[in-house]
Amino acid sequence: MSKVYGSAAEALDGLLFDGMFIAAGGFGLCGIPELLIDAIRQAGTKDLTFASNNAGVDDFGIGILLQTRQVKKMISSYVGENAEFMRQYLSGELELEFNPQGTLAERMRAGGCGIPGFYTKTGVGTVIAEGKEHKEFDGQTYILERGIVADLSIVKAWKADTTGNAVFRKTARNFNPPAAMCGKVCVMEVEEIVEPGTLDPDKIHLPGIYVHRLIQGSHEKRIEQRTTRAA
Repeated sequence: MSKVYGSAAEALDGLLFDGMFIAAGGFGLCGIPELLIDAIRQAGTKDLTFASNNAGVDDFGIGILLQTRQVKKMISSYVGENAEFMRQYLSGELELEFNPQGTLAERMRAGGCGIPGFYTKTGVGTVIAEGKEHKEFDGQTYILERGIVADLSIVKAWKADTTGNAVFRKTARNFNPPAAMCGKVCVMEVEEIVEPGTLDPDKIHLPGIYVHRLIQGSHEKRIEQRTTRAA
């Protein structure tokens, strides 16, 4: 059965439901699965929980789902650059579970590897550790973090073959591989789809076994912060 679909809406058909848990790739404005996010917006799916490093900006990435009030909870590391994210959180409209970036990435990776939990020193003695199991190892205190298993993963790659073997370009790799791994179903958007055998096996960043559905599309190339020097 082919993994390639004609559009984001087609690739998400039958997968979306209210109250679902979605893991999304992206870091800042880099590597965001923008076509799939827009398709979720158009579908009107609501009460969503997202695990994602951040929520893009107000008019791009998960930020467009915050505008339409489709997101109930964010599991994130960073809330800057998105005024609506901050407004909803501070006003109590949006639930937020803060995770250190490394912890969030490892929670996704662990879930994808079938590891239900792991111990880490990151967050010990802070609000991150509240309500979590503490354990001593070699005289050091660690906290238990649970692996993430999402109903759906949405990710973006640079290039993939028709079986889903994917290559990410530069920093767009970011959270995409672990996010792809932790979903019960993974839908990936790419800039180019090629035939099997075209990609160098030693340069595959994500094996196709993790990818269930695949679309090709054109994407924006946004710059989050442009800094220039006076002439």
